[in-house]
Amino acid sequence: MLIDLFARLRGRRPAAPVVFTADFTSTRQWVAGRSWAYPDGGPVNPRDNKLDHLVADPAYSRGGVFRATRRADGYWDAGLLTTEGSEEGFMVRTGDVLETRVRLPVELGAWPAVWTWRDGDQEIDVFEYHPDNPDLLELSNHVRGGSHYHRDAAAVRPGEWVDLEVEFGARSVAWRVNGAAVFADRRGVGRHWHAYLIVNLSVCAGRYHPAPEPEVTEMSYEVAHLRVRRP
Repeated sequence: MLIDLFARLRGRRPAAPVVFTADFTSTRQWVAGRSWAYPDGGPVNPRDNKLDHLVADPAYSRGGVFRATRRADGYWDAGLLTTEGSEEGFMVRTGDVLETRVRLPVELGAWPAVWTWRDGDQEIDVFEYHPDNPDLLELSNHVRGGSHYHRDAAAVRPGEWVDLEVEFGARSVAWRVNGAAVFADRRGVGRHWHAYLIVNLSVCAGRYHPAPEPEVTEMSYEVAHLRVRRP
């Protein structure tokens, strides 16, 4: 009762029960190195201006550090995990709240993201980041349209830890960064939306953001935790 009261006094609803806690080592929860968000499930997606070559090697994702390393053919071996196709097949759905803590990459060309996907659509970007825009997080609803460039020079920087929270509301998707409300799109996802989770590190090919510098051969970002609450 006291927790509920304090939450209301802070202008927030009490925390809902956790229904999913990411264990990146679990092959029951996550599939590595394959996603139907990529043509034919991967491993490459050059049409999206990506140099990724997805790999299932656990060293690229299973420890919560998502890595990419340069290949001789111009692509980069890159880590990706998705709940799509896994034994548990977990999907977020309308009303869920996703919470995660990430450490941003420092190398130019790094393109980390936590996002959703199902059947060629249903994409909500919990966040995207590009170190050439060092103080900016990209927050996007591709289901019904709506996006926001969140700038914070004090808290959003290469190598910095950032806490993110997204509520997938039917009428509005709402983002919080480091505990502060920063964007509500007033579009939402609709009553019956549901989608798989993707966590990955892509590498930019240079069309919209700089490609990696020639001397750079490795990059990474870290996800300390990811959980989903359901009212």
